[in-house]
Amino acid sequence: MLTLAKWHIWLGWLVGVPIVMWLATGLLMVSRPIEEVRGDHLRRDIPTTPLVLPGSTLAAPEADLKEMRVAMQQGRAVAILTGMDGTVRRVDFATGAPLPALDAAAARALVADRIVGGGNVAAVTLFAADRTPFDFRRPLAVWQVALDDGTRVYVGRDTGEVEAVRTRWWRAFDLAWGLHIMDLSEREDTSHPLLILFAALSLAGALIGCVLMFRRRRARPAMLPAA
Repeated sequence: MLTLAKWHIWLGWLVGVPIVMWLATGLLMVSRPIEEVRGDHLRRDIPTTPLVLPGSTLAAPEADLKEMRVAMQQGRAVAILTGMDGTVRRVDFATGAPLPALDAAAARALVADRIVGGGNVAAVTLFAADRTPFDFRRPLAVWQVALDDGTRVYVGRDTGEVEAVRTRWWRAFDLAWGLHIMDLSEREDTSHPLLILFAALSLAGALIGCVLMFRRRRARPAMLPAA
């Protein structure tokens, strides 16, 4: 036991400083909401205006667009249009002709083409924008293409793009992150009273432990066996 106690003291000296540093910086980071750290509270609320491009039929005033992005899909330029109401649709960028939403077969083919091992599909499931799985957490209608190795690939039904890839390790990391910030419901809140309280208590405990390492202890004399 004395040997273990000595090792414990030496390890305490070795890791004590990093532990105090991690806890102190952690307490600093959780003390303020991430939105405030990013300066979001300094941004003035400006009404969103529709996207209008003079001479463009895709971004005409009556189109009521919020965003337009262009991507190459199957060898042609495709415009992915997001309306002011959040709806998403695809059109041929050159002609403006609307393109159909992806079906299960198209989602399978896209995953097989863009993801390593994407041909080993276990299941394909469609999720509406308001009922997406927890590991996607975006209001977008998607096909969930589950692979044999546990990977889940999310393909936008109306965007025609791979929107997210969630491996088993990602899901384990996501759970660990939720435990780390003590927010298992949303796994987004990095500054709340419970987390701040335990960060402060942990830092106080580490500091007290570092102070106690300076106290010398006398080894107790070994007890003599009874005659």
